Amino acid sequence: MVLGLSVVFVWTLCCLFTALFMVLSEKRGLDREKCSPYECGFEPIGSARSSFSIRFFLVAVLFVVFDVEVVLLMPFVYMFFYGKSALGILSSSGFLFILFAGLYHEYREGSLEWVN
Repeated sequence: MVLGLSVVFVWTLCCLFTALFMVLSEKRGLDREKCSPYECGFEPIGSARSSFSIRFFLVAVLFVVFDVEVVLLMPFVYMFFYGKSALGILSSSGFLFILFAGLYHEYREGSLEWVN
């Protein structure tokens, strides 16, 4: 009985907070200054929808991918010092092989060269 009342209480509290935040976050008025892009207090120069080079996005995606792979390599360091199991060494060697195969593919494709 007490558990049922506490669930109802928490659910009601969540609904009230959701309604309160929806009312408080409602946009009141749209004026030119609020809708314009901010450029350090100066008047906007050009359009806010300028296009970026696709190379920028490619390098950014490669950075994120290799950054995540470095995070995934951290348990292997611990495993090499303390765990020394054959299956662990084999799996980490396979992971490193896939990592370097991808790096070689990106190098061969020319994606790592910023200036052509």
